[in-house]
Amino acid sequence: MRALVTGAGGFVGCHLVAHLAACGDEVTTSEAEITDPEALEADFSGCRPDAVYHLAAQADVNASFTAAAATLRVNVEGTFNVLDAARRAGAGRVVVVSSADVYGRLEPDDLPVDETAPMRPVTPYGASKAAAEMVCVQAGLGRGLDVVRARAFNHLGPGQSDRFVAAALAARIVHNERTGADVVAVGNLRARRDFTDVRDVVRAYRLLAEHGACGEAYNVCRGTSLSVLELAETLIARARQPMRLAADDELLRPVDVTEVRGDPSKLRAATGWCPEVKLERTLDDLLDHWRGEPAGSELPPSGDSH
Repeated sequence: MRALVTGAGGFVGCHLVAHLAACGDEVTTSEAEITDPEALEADFSGCRPDAVYHLAAQADVNASFTAAAATLRVNVEGTFNVLDAARRAGAGRVVVVSSADVYGRLEPDDLPVDETAPMRPVTPYGASKAAAEMVCVQAGLGRGLDVVRARAFNHLGPGQSDRFVAAALAARIVHNERTGADVVAVGNLRARRDFTDVRDVVRAYRLLAEHGACGEAYNVCRGTSLSVLELAETLIARARQPMRLAADDELLRPVDVTEVRGDPSKLRAATGWCPEVKLERTLDDLLDHWRGEPAGSELPPSGDSH
């Protein structure tokens, strides 16, 4: 399969490119800014990919509150540009990575949320992804493009930025191991999220390229939730010295959702996908990644994204 990937240099993109290559695909990566349609078209021209994987985005939820207009431009206009370039290049299928943030405010009775739930985003990032999904729908209905939307829930693994909660906690633990400190700062401990290893996530993306139905959206998730407290305690149990958690109001989001848990039934029925990587392995690999980074690179960031 000939594949073209946007956002190939990012956390998920690196894992996706490695997975596609391992499957024997011929992989092309687009280095163009997705807000630059001419540069995108130049990257896409002549490739005629069987599948395009659109991962490039402004993915920092916290940053979307202070840079809402830029987030909308990158995620909505950028998606339009990618879809248009894919259409012009004669792409067979486009898998657009969306987010569970499109569901927004969820009540206990809404869980596990499935793809029929309304989009009620509470963050500028979620709104940008919801709008990008409508661009996908229009490209399919109005231009005949074969687009599949993958609604990714929380994913984690080696190489993830410390702007995200699991990686941030791992980075703080490694920083403490190097300095002898014992306090691990954390934000909202009660938030519950549906975590999946990034290596399982990218397997789902390729399976959707092969077996997903044109125009459909699919949750990519485990279907179970874990609290940030449970996640943090599991990581601390793997530290090389005793540590304790300490709440830090600076790490709280302006708006947060108590629990996000998805229903992966539609994805499983279409592709046979199920997660294979155990959480314990994921967290071991995440800590090992930060232990392999240069001293100082693991300094605590200013905020966490779930």
